Amino acid sequence: MNVEIQDINSLFHITEPWYIDSCVFNAEKQQLDVFVCIRKGAFFCCSNCGEEAQPVYDIADHNRTWRHLNFLEYPCYIRAELPRTDCQKCGKIHRVDVPWAVKPRSNFTLLFDALIITLEKDMPMNAISRLVKEHDTKLWRIIHYYVDNAIEAQDLSHVTMISTDETSAKKGHQYVTIFMDPKGKNVIHVTKGKDSSTWAECKKHLESHGGKAENVTQVCMDMSPAFIKGATDQFPDAAITFDKFHVIQAVNKAVDKVQRQERKSCAELKNTRYIWLKNVQNLTAKQKETLDQLKDCELDTAKAYRMKLTLQEIYRYPGVIAELALKDWIQWGLRCRLEPMVEVAKMIKNHYDGIIQWFKSKLNNGLLEGINSLFQAAKRKARGYRSDKNIVAMICLLAGKLDFALK
Repeated sequence: MNVEIQDINSLFHITEPWYIDSCVFNAEKQQLDVFVCIRKGAFFCCSNCGEEAQPVYDIADHNRTWRHLNFLEYPCYIRAELPRTDCQKCGKIHRVDVPWAVKPRSNFTLLFDALIITLEKDMPMNAISRLVKEHDTKLWRIIHYYVDNAIEAQDLSHVTMISTDETSAKKGHQYVTIFMDPKGKNVIHVTKGKDSSTWAECKKHLESHGGKAENVTQVCMDMSPAFIKGATDQFPDAAITFDKFHVIQAVNKAVDKVQRQERKSCAELKNTRYIWLKNVQNLTAKQKETLDQLKDCELDTAKAYRMKLTLQEIYRYPGVIAELALKDWIQWGLRCRLEPMVEVAKMIKNHYDGIIQWFKSKLNNGLLEGINSLFQAAKRKARGYRSDKNIVAMICLLAGKLDFALK
């Protein structure tokens, strides 16, 4: 079956006044070269001001090359004349924008860019580099171009709530802080570090994209003193909610400490560590049988376990009842004579307002923990990232819900 010229133009998404002059398979280089020309007397839009029907001034490059998607198993390259226009409106000479690539100086076509962005969400860049046989530095430039432009075009005027958490970026206690919109369920900003200055960076980014600090009425985070200071300074009108999962995590760690201390003098507690830490529905039949035998005895571990269950149950109460129950739990914890549990009671007492705020806001960092897991999995597959810029781009790509539509 014969393939007509217009069919080939459609196949490669070449539109008038461009046309494919020839397709040549280079057997030596094992690649397909598609040669594209422009019609004589063609007119173009000015790439500077957008004025239509501008005549060609000259040809800036007679053999500009763009890497395209593979044709069958072979690399494919579009080679074209790149004209310039002398705009009658803005009075400037500029290279024209080609329809198959984002910008005239790009080395790749739009479809190749889209392939790299799609692959990067599931594959490490070094693997993509081997697959497409391009240096990973060039491929990272593609990611940064689209992510940076999508972030620049973000509209954050709707943001009224912010949740935040830090995550490990590199070895040596290097962190980045992720800020998320709980309503939109997307990352709105990522910045280096985990101190109070990260909140100033978040506020700056928010306000530069249409948001207002005074519109933010709720923030959710862990009980980091740096985060508390940053949120209070930058968003003074926002009520602080302390993530309930961090509270439960703290009491779980306390139960674990009590069990470790008591295990040294109590043979019954041998090999029972995870029985006290798991939720009952996740226990095996044998583990549940052991728990039933031990949970109501006079062991310190059993006492700490009962305290943990009571605290978890408080989070199921209505707000007014929960407030009274939490105050009673704090007093119980302060009197229990189990040092790890006493420390948890003191922590809850010192952060009482932010903890009880959960019953009004219902905000938590569950989604952020999921994003952290996604990023850490990607980081392990990639065996780390060379720069903080790559880290930020990767998190935004995975969880930013960015709009890559061209302007």
